[in-house]
Amino acid sequence: MNMENLTILDHPLIQHKLSILRDKHTGAKQFRELVGEIATLMCYEATRDLPLEDVEVETPITRTVCKQISGKKLAIVPILRAGLGMVDGIYQLVPSVKVGHIGLYRDPETLQPVEYYCKLPSDIKDREVIILDPMLATGGSAAAAIDFIRKRTDRSIKFMAIIAAPEGVKKIHEKHPDVHIYCAAMDEKLNDHGYIVPGLGDAGDRIFGTK
Repeated sequence: MNMENLTILDHPLIQHKLSILRDKHTGAKQFRELVGEIATLMCYEATRDLPLEDVEVETPITRTVCKQISGKKLAIVPILRAGLGMVDGIYQLVPSVKVGHIGLYRDPETLQPVEYYCKLPSDIKDREVIILDPMLATGGSAAAAIDFIRKRTDRSIKFMAIIAAPEGVKKIHEKHPDVHIYCAAMDEKLNDHGYIVPGLGDAGDRIFGTK
């Protein structure tokens, strides 16, 4: 496991909210709100290395040189459907972010991820990209999403998950060693059904109330 390309965000606010998120008694409304809040806090760290440029600003007192994010900035790409729960939280921090969407399903015979929907910003090649999915389990869908996006840009790609399993992190690092993973927790393992243990259940069902 490449620890250089893995950041586990142990900020007390994130860890406190994550505890409530894991609780099976947390309802869909609160769950959605918490996913968004955690995504906002994680985005703060994941965007730490965005490039800056000088800009001249006139304050009420005088003119001065300040910093602003340079270039075409940032795009986020949620993996449907659970990744949608993280989008609004990032909008709160970066209102100008462009949003793409990617949908994947697992072929029942080959067990390989298949892309059924992919709509990305037209200028994706000029933007840093953060892929969003609350759960990084086996890593199959995540690695496939990175594959599909990499065909369209050679800029930096990051992956943001709230909870990750070691198996998923290993998969991404093997297939895409240049992709930095951000997560709020590294859990113990996957069970026989591919769920993260201790995890929080099916994030999509809990976000949209479909469990």
